[in-house]
Amino acid sequence: MLNKLSKFLFSTRFTAFLFLAFAAAMIAGTFLDAGQKTSPTPYTRTLIYNAWWFEAILVFFVINFVGNIFKFRLYKKEKWATLTLHLAFIFILIGAFITRYTSFEGVMAIREGATENIFLTQKTYVTTYIDGDYKIDGVPQRLPIEKEVDFSPRLKNKFSIHTKYDQQPVDIELEKFIQGAQEDIVPNEAGENYLKIVEAAESGAQNHFLKEGQVVLIHNVLYALNVPTEGAINFTYNNEGLFINPPFDGEFLTMATQTTGTVVKDSLQPLMLRSRYVFGNIQMVFPMPVIKGTFDLVKKSGILNTQEEDGILLKVSTKGESKMVALLGGKGSYNPFKKVHIGGLDINFQYGSKALKLPFSIKLNDFEAERYPGTERGYSSYSSKVTVFDKEDDFDYKIFMNNILEHRGYRFFQSSFDQDEKGTVLSVNHDFWGTWVTYIGYFMLFFGMLAILFSKHTRFADLKSKLDKIKAKKAKLLTVLVLCFGLNAFSQEHSKDDGHNHLKPSKTQIDSVLKANITPKEHADKFGHLVIQDLSGRMMPVDTYASEMLRKLTKSDTYEGFDANQVFLSIQESPILWYNTPIIYLKLQKADSIRKIIGIDKTEKFATLADFFSTKGEYKLAPYLDEAYKAQVPNAFQKEFKEADQRVNLLYNTIEGKSLKIFPVPNDINNKWISTSDFRDAKYKIEDSLYSNFIRNGFRAYLATLNDAKKTGNYKDANKLLDAFKKTQHQYGASVMINDKKVDTEVLYNKYDIFKKLYSWYMYAGSLLFIILIIEIFKSRSKAMRITATVFKLIILGLFILHTAGLIARWYISGHAPWSDAYESMIYVAWATMLFGLVFGRKSDLTIAATAFVTAMILMVAHWNWMDPAIANLQPVLNSYWLMIHVAVIVASYGPFTLGMILGLVALFLMIFTNNKNKEKMSLNINEISVINEMSLTVGLVMLTIGNFLGGMWANESWGRYWGWDPKETWALISIMIYAFVIHMRLIPGLRGRWFFKLMYVFAY
Repeated sequence: MLNKLSKFLFSTRFTAFLFLAFAAAMIAGTFLDAGQKTSPTPYTRTLIYNAWWFEAILVFFVINFVGNIFKFRLYKKEKWATLTLHLAFIFILIGAFITRYTSFEGVMAIREGATENIFLTQKTYVTTYIDGDYKIDGVPQRLPIEKEVDFSPRLKNKFSIHTKYDQQPVDIELEKFIQGAQEDIVPNEAGENYLKIVEAAESGAQNHFLKEGQVVLIHNVLYALNVPTEGAINFTYNNEGLFINPPFDGEFLTMATQTTGTVVKDSLQPLMLRSRYVFGNIQMVFPMPVIKGTFDLVKKSGILNTQEEDGILLKVSTKGESKMVALLGGKGSYNPFKKVHIGGLDINFQYGSKALKLPFSIKLNDFEAERYPGTERGYSSYSSKVTVFDKEDDFDYKIFMNNILEHRGYRFFQSSFDQDEKGTVLSVNHDFWGTWVTYIGYFMLFFGMLAILFSKHTRFADLKSKLDKIKAKKAKLLTVLVLCFGLNAFSQEHSKDDGHNHLKPSKTQIDSVLKANITPKEHADKFGHLVIQDLSGRMMPVDTYASEMLRKLTKSDTYEGFDANQVFLSIQESPILWYNTPIIYLKLQKADSIRKIIGIDKTEKFATLADFFSTKGEYKLAPYLDEAYKAQVPNAFQKEFKEADQRVNLLYNTIEGKSLKIFPVPNDINNKWISTSDFRDAKYKIEDSLYSNFIRNGFRAYLATLNDAKKTGNYKDANKLLDAFKKTQHQYGASVMINDKKVDTEVLYNKYDIFKKLYSWYMYAGSLLFIILIIEIFKSRSKAMRITATVFKLIILGLFILHTAGLIARWYISGHAPWSDAYESMIYVAWATMLFGLVFGRKSDLTIAATAFVTAMILMVAHWNWMDPAIANLQPVLNSYWLMIHVAVIVASYGPFTLGMILGLVALFLMIFTNNKNKEKMSLNINEISVINEMSLTVGLVMLTIGNFLGGMWANESWGRYWGWDPKETWALISIMIYAFVIHMRLIPGLRGRWFFKLMYVFAY
C-alpha cells in the first residue's frame, strides 16, 4: 500500500496534474475577480488562495519534488543543475508557508513632528473583551477573544464565537455584513427623535446625530435640539417646522435651486433642508427633518465622498437574553470599542485592524514630494525623513520608493502620504525568516535556471547535441506563416462667445489658403527644435508635441503634405482658419452617432472644430460626456464620445495657444512653464518687467515677423526671435531644460520613426527569405539560392541593428528603460523575439525567416490605433533599477515563446504535407524544428520564471510583499505552470506523441 502511494505521489502524471490544477485554480481566481476594484478580493481569498485545498496543492508539490529527487537520482554529480532547480522550488514553497503563518504587515501614519510606535495590521479582526464579576485573587478577570475575518458581499459569510465566562455560556453570531456601510437613523415609532447633521470635513462627509433634549460638542461648537442653550447653535422643531438660531452669522446654499441666503445670528429662522450652511470654517448639510427612530447599519450612498467602512451586525446571547450589536470598521479602521451589557456581563466589541506596538519609535521630521516640472499632482517621487528612537541606538534615515528602512526585523516602505503633504503613510512588514528562506530559494532558482542552459549534463545540452547531429545530416530547413492579431481625458466647456467665425468655408478654400501661407519646412523645422513643457510636465521639442498632436487628431503624420511642425505653426498663425479645417478624425460607422449629433454626413471621415458647436457656442457633446466619463467600464458608444472629446479639447487648446508652454516661470517651486495665453488668463506676477513684457508680446511679435519673412524670403529676424526664446528658457528654466543634443536626437527619432518603418522591412525580408527556403526544400540547392538567402539574412541582421539603435535612442530621450508601457513593451518584445531568432537561427535559416515575419507582426500590432507611441513620464514606483531588471527579463521571455509558437505551427504544417516520397526529408526538417522549439521554450521558461520572481523581489523591496496574488503576477505564474507542463510532457506516458507535443506548443502561447 505504501509503495503504491509513493509511486503515485512521485509519478510524473501526478506532477502534471499538480501543474494543471494549480494553474486552473489561479485562472479561476483571476476570472472571479474580473471587474473588481482590486484583486485578490476577500471572495477569492476565501474560496481559493486561503483555502485548505489550495495549500494542499503546494504541499503535494513539495512532496512530489522531494520524491522525484530520489526517483530520478538528481543527487548525482552530473545532475546538480536539475537538483538545484528542484531544491529552489522547495525552499520557495517553505518560505511561503513561513511568511503565511508567522509574518505580519500593516500601515503606519505619521504627521510631521509627531512620533509614533503603533501601526495597524493589514488583516481584519473581530475583537471581543468579556468582563464580569469573576475574580482570581481579588483581581477581576477579562476574557479576550480575537478572530481574523475576511468578509465579502459575494460570500455567505459565516462567523461565530461560542465560549464561556466563569462557566457562563456566551454565543456571538454574525447576522449580516454590509460593504460600504454607515450607521444611520431608521424610522421606528418606538425610537427617539434625532436630527441628522452631515459635516463637510477634509477627510470627507461625517455624520452626527443630535438627540432631542441633548446638547453636544462638535469641534468646539455646541449644538442643541429643543433645549435652548446660550452660545450653541440651537435647533427647534414643532408643528410649524424646523428652525435654526445660531450665535453667529452665516450663509446657506440650496443645492437643488442654487438659491443662496444669509443666516442672521441670534434670530430664529426656518432651517432649509438639503442646503449647505456655512458658519466660518464650519460647513454642514441637514438632509432630512427630525426623525423618530433607532440606529441601524445601512448601505452608504455611493455619492458620499467619505472613506469607506464596512459594517457587521452581531447577535450576542447569554442567559437566555439576546442583543444586536452594530459595528463599523474593516481594513485600516481602528474604531472605539462598543460596549453591550447583557446577562450581567460587559462585552466590548471592535471590528477592524489590530493595533500593534513597535519595540521602538519613529519620528517624521519632514515629508518631501517632488513633482514633474509644471505639474501640481504629477509626483516624480516622495520621501520621508525620519528619526528612529531606540534604546540601543537613535539614528536618522530617509525612506523613499525602493529605499526601505530596516530595523530589528521590521521593514518600512514609503506607501503614500496625506493630501496636504504634511504626513506620511508607511507600509510595515515583519517577515525576517520567511523572506530569507524565500530569497535563498530565489537565488538557487536563478542559479539553477541558468545552469540548465550551460551545464554539460542537462536536457538543454542534449538538445544542442541533437541539433548538431541533425544539421550534419541535412542542408535545408523550412518555413513559417502565421498571422497575429491583435486614448487621456478631460472634458471642457467652451464659451458661447469664443471669438471664432462659425461660417464654414469649404475644404478646398481652406487648403488653398493654407498652401499660400504655410511656413517653409526649413524654418518650421527650426521652430520644431524649440523646447516646450506638456501637461504632464515632460520637457520635449515642439516637434514631438506637434507630431503627437497631429497623429492624435488625424491618425496621420501629415496634413495635405504639410508636416507636423508646419501644421502646428500654422495653427498659431491662423487659428480661425483651423477652427474650420476638417482635421478631427471620427471612426467610420462606430462614430456615426457623433456625426448625427454634430450634423455632418456619415461618409465624412473628418470633422472641423466648428462642427462640435452650435451657433450659440454650445458644445454639442456636453450632454453625453458626464455619463461617459463616470462609467467604470465604458461601452463602445461612450468610448467614441470620450475619444472625440479628447481630440476636440486638444485642438481647442492648441488653437487658443494654451499648449505652447515655452516660457519658464522664474523661481517657480514646480518649475512651471506657461504660454502667453496662460500668462494673460492667470495673471502671473513676474518681477522682471522686461521678461513679463516678452511673455505677453514676444510670440505675437514672432508671428508678425514670420509673416513678413514669408513675403520677403528673409527669415533672419524670425530666427533671432527663436534664439531669444531659447535664451530665456536657459536663463529661467535651466533646471529642467533639455540640452541641444537630446533635442536633436528626439527630432531625428520623430523624423525617421524607425519602428513604424521596420515592420514592413522585416515583413519583406522575412517573407522573401521564407520563399527562397521553401524552394530549396522541394528543389536542389544552387549557389545563387545560397547567396540570395545569405543576403537576406544579412539584411535582417541589419534591421535588427537598426531596431537596437531605435531602442537605445528612445532610452536616451526618455531617461528610462524603453519597456514601461504597452507600446514600449511591444517594440521590446519584437526586439527580443528577433534576438532569439538570430541566436537559434545560427543553425536554422528557417528560424530566422520565421522570426523576422513574427517580429513584423508584433511591430505592426504596436502601431495600431489603440497604442500610443508617445514617450511619457514614469510613475515613482517604476523609477527603479528593479524595473529594468524585472520587466526586461520577463518581457524578453515573450520572444522565445513567440518563436516556439511559430515553429510549432511550422512543424504541424510540415506534418500535414508529409507523404511517402518526402517522408525522410520532412522528418529531418521536423526533428530540427522540434529541437529548436524545445530549446526556445526552455529559454523562455527560464527567463519568465526568473523575471517573475525578480518581480517578487521588486515588490518586496518597493512595498514589502513579494507575493500578493495580483492579476499580473498570477498570470505570469499561470504561464510558468503551463509551459512547465508542456516541457515535462515528454516524461509523461500517453502525452509523448510528436503531433500533440507540437499542438501544445501553440496552445500554450
